[in-house]
Amino acid sequence: MKYLVIACSLNPESKSRIMAQSAFASLKAKKADVELIDLAELKLPLCDGGAVYGDATVQELAAKVEAADGVLIATPIYNFDINAAAKNLIELTGRAWTEKVAGFLCAAGGQGSYMSIMSIANSLMLDFRTVVIPRFVYATGDQFQGGEIAHEDLGERIEQVADELIRFTNALRSD
Repeated sequence: MKYLVIACSLNPESKSRIMAQSAFASLKAKKADVELIDLAELKLPLCDGGAVYGDATVQELAAKVEAADGVLIATPIYNFDINAAAKNLIELTGRAWTEKVAGFLCAAGGQGSYMSIMSIANSLMLDFRTVVIPRFVYATGDQFQGGEIAHEDLGERIEQVADELIRFTNALRSD
């Protein structure tokens, strides 16, 4: 199985990136074939629904999503939704999400928007038949300190989502 962990924040002090790195390390420790992609390191154009799909970076990223069996999306929550970079990623790679397993690692400013991930989960499920792991991680700023995870519970929840990614992909790919 091949896995991707995609850090979608463009903020250099991103808490969702910290979670992405933790999930990546967890999957590596399980000997999974996994790659960490950080959108802050890519020059992705904004989706225009046309010519942008021919961009070399977009094509490379779409090919990586296409080749993966499962993807963890680490995203900040802004205004009760995933950030614009994560939405742009999905718009640019579209059909590459077909029949993938996806999970979410969310960093937010407060507890009030924990259901915000549902709009993109519904879109992935309905548009691309993506299987969305029902367990996701939702963390707030008080669970981090000095650029690291400060609460053991958060690390355990990230590891559970990594385990679920492996479990779901193995179950769905076994014929």
